[in-house]
Amino acid sequence: MPFAFLGPSLVYMAIEGQSLGMALRTVTNAASSFPLLAVPLFIFLGALANHAGIADRLFRFAQALLANVRGNLGYVAVGTSVGFAWMSGSAVADAAALGKVQIPAMIRAGYGRRFATGVSATSALIAPVMPPSIPAVIYAGLAAVSTGALFAASVIPALLMAIGLCIVVWMLVRRMHNVKKGTFDRAEFVASSKGVILPLIAPFIILGGILGGFFTPTEAAAVGVVYIALVGVLQRSLSLKSFIKALTETATTTASIMIIVASASLLGYILARERLPQILTELVFAITDSPIVFMLLVALLMLILGTVIDATAILVLTVPIILPIANQIGVDPIVLGVLMILSLMIGLLTPPVGTVLFVTAAVSKTRIGEVFRGSLPFIVPLLVICVLIIAFPSAVMWLPGVLGL
Repeated sequence: MPFAFLGPSLVYMAIEGQSLGMALRTVTNAASSFPLLAVPLFIFLGALANHAGIADRLFRFAQALLANVRGNLGYVAVGTSVGFAWMSGSAVADAAALGKVQIPAMIRAGYGRRFATGVSATSALIAPVMPPSIPAVIYAGLAAVSTGALFAASVIPALLMAIGLCIVVWMLVRRMHNVKKGTFDRAEFVASSKGVILPLIAPFIILGGILGGFFTPTEAAAVGVVYIALVGVLQRSLSLKSFIKALTETATTTASIMIIVASASLLGYILARERLPQILTELVFAITDSPIVFMLLVALLMLILGTVIDATAILVLTVPIILPIANQIGVDPIVLGVLMILSLMIGLLTPPVGTVLFVTAAVSKTRIGEVFRGSLPFIVPLLVICVLIIAFPSAVMWLPGVLGL
């Protein structure tokens, strides 16, 4: 994908007589942006949490807590994703880390493969919405808005996602007659709770530090990395080999994100030079000057683009174009960011470039079409939340307002 952006862009620069040195500066400046320094640290944080076995501990604790609830593993999948999302800002990482634990457990307990893969894949989308969110860091850098404010604004939509997914789980489990309630085991609950006490302090350190004004996002990510590494060492679950694997994964993922950001920024420069933002502004105002209609159009555009292009590339390409229009119409850039990120994340579950679909299919050894069909009922509440954000933007801004961000 990055080379699909970079190749035509360089050809355009050569044909138009533009300096290739300018192209190089545009690319390097985009990748060396200070706000993006938080991205590799948050990726490393999620990788360390995965290799330290925190996902497994969260799953065991949630399973013990909800043992006597009918259909408990469906709720456990959602709850575990919420807990792990506080430490991982990547849906793909969540799908890989939690899917390999959740899906086999649900299938062994009598849940259908379609249900198991669907709820696991959709729950993974909470991670890039719930702070610390990697897409939010990228959007904040592009839109020049407070990362802390964007993090705070994302909390309520992320929690609504969890509630909506749980409602769908309840509706589907009612028809699963072979799924029975378990028995609450006090000893297992106590034993499993000991394993999650230290990891669950991490969100309070990271988000409390950011929202309380004690850390910048980059500093908070660095503190979180150190804390999770110490937890892994204290709990004897993080070996040197696992630490090196986490570093390797971080380097690979960061490189792929940065090359997308860099190449897309050059294409963005070309689009700006061709006056595409001004043309689109005139087109939008010819259609509507309503903030609600504008946000509906943005959400629809993100849903469509998210099915075929990587979310990072879409943000780099569209934010500089859409944001000025939003400012003229009167849409808050924080609300716009939350809406764009959530809409784009739904694209991770839709073919042909549904990354989470491919990851979930791989870890569960299930056909992609089966995973997609299992995800469809769970996509409905996510679309409803998009509509709620558009209709009630003040609800999104409530928490940032309370925190004074």
